[in-house]
Amino acid sequence: MRLQPIRTPRVEAGATSLEQLVEASIDEVAERTVLAVASKIVSLCENRVVADDSVSSKTALIRQTSDRYLADPDPYGMAFTVTLNTLIPAAGIDESNVGGGYLLWPSDPQGSANRLRRHLAGKHRIREVGVVITDSTCTPLRRGTSGICLAHSGFQAVRDYVGTHDLFGRPFKVSQANLAGGLAAAAVVAMGEGDEQTPLCLIEDVPNLIFQDGEPTDAELSKLAIPIEEDLFAPFLTAVTWYRGGRDSSSEGRARSRS
Repeated sequence: MRLQPIRTPRVEAGATSLEQLVEASIDEVAERTVLAVASKIVSLCENRVVADDSVSSKTALIRQTSDRYLADPDPYGMAFTVTLNTLIPAAGIDESNVGGGYLLWPSDPQGSANRLRRHLAGKHRIREVGVVITDSTCTPLRRGTSGICLAHSGFQAVRDYVGTHDLFGRPFKVSQANLAGGLAAAAVVAMGEGDEQTPLCLIEDVPNLIFQDGEPTDAELSKLAIPIEEDLFAPFLTAVTWYRGGRDSSSEGRARSRS
């Protein structure tokens, strides 16, 4: 597998579209390539910046833009949320490399990934091309951050091993590999998370990746999300009280209480 981080001009909020930025930064995209894009760049292109003085507090903004939130922040002041089926501090809101204000996550990461995939396929006249929109977060009991996938398009995100056998003939019962997440993690390593100014990354020669000439279906996307009760970390996720955030369309009040 080969990863090529791409340097771009410094992106100002609302100054260019994502497609224009990619065109100006990448001359050629080959068949069977995945383009990773930092979510921050997607958000800047969408002008998802909220001025500091336009909201009462960052806490209020977190609650407004999350699906679920914890009422009490952690010791670092980073209130945990569930946003877009992702456990993430502060609903993904960022203040670094923005130039002032709060930068929100893309309004529709999946739609952005799909549009960029279609653009790449048409522009470069290729069929097998994928897109991954990345961000980064912490892993419990591990210092530092690693990349995660917010959205993907153009390939099968999960490789299912259920029904196959290991080296000793033992059948796999639940094993699945999240290829989209793995590609995001690798791309974030290559792109960096400081002032590298390389928010794009071309990924080629990916083993075991099945491309598809189209966007993931709702059924495929639903397989990526796990209800909290079925999650491996359910004992932790259900031991706290989650409150409904502004992105949740259901009624006000507590989403889940301590058992």
